[in-house]
Amino acid sequence: MARDGTERQAMVRTINLNAEIPASRELHITLPADVPIGPADMVLVVSSPAPAETGTLGDFVKSEFFGMWADRTDIGDSTQFARHVRTEGWKRSA
Repeated sequence: MARDGTERQAMVRTINLNAEIPASRELHITLPADVPIGPADMVLVVSSPAPAETGTLGDFVKSEFFGMWADRTDIGDSTQFARHVRTEGWKRSA
């Protein structure tokens, strides 16, 4: 709300840019001259090309990963073990 009690409408403008993300992951952006100076909220949306074709479930079943823990005796309840592994992974990434 402005000092005089009236509400001001925020100017929202969409500017589409295409960029190649370098290994440094640093981008330097020059905005058009008609973009007002001063405080601004910006949203950066990164869309990547579709990932390379992935295999099917049948491909996974035939891979070396399917059943790779089948002979382990230290796991017991596989559902509980998987839940524990995921929980520990989330703790480390936080």
